[in-house]
Amino acid sequence: MKTTFAALALSLAAPAVLAQQMTQSTALERGGQMGSPDTFTGTVFVAPVFAPDMNDVSAGEVTFLPGARSAWHRHPVGQYLVVTAGTGWYQEEGHAKQVMRTGDVVFAPAGVNHWHGATKSTSVTHYAIQAVQDGSAVTWGELVSDEDYGS
Repeated sequence: MKTTFAALALSLAAPAVLAQQMTQSTALERGGQMGSPDTFTGTVFVAPVFAPDMNDVSAGEVTFLPGARSAWHRHPVGQYLVVTAGTGWYQEEGHAKQVMRTGDVVFAPAGVNHWHGATKSTSVTHYAIQAVQDGSAVTWGELVSDEDYGS
């Protein structure tokens, strides 16, 4: 009988797979906290999605109330924003503000200085997903001024 590489790999992996079980964490268990005024303007709630022990990737569910936004920041490996509710804005330094809506996915490449948050009149919730490099997933900069936010 001929054994394929795939069949061999499955037979070797099967005992390890069977020894593990899926787990669930509830939103109540994970909790969350208000965004720090050092890194956010306005009312922002940040809830962890999972610990950064999954291949050094971290994720947070972030809700911005109208007028709220992050400070300017950059990520060493980049960042994905998956918008799950509402309408918000994001902006790359040196470029015009862009609209993000429910269902949109925004990618900020490594090292790109940017901010994101709610519009003046709508809230927005997104998952922020970023990898950790050398112990850090983000480098925070200055708060976005009301003038820059409103322009």
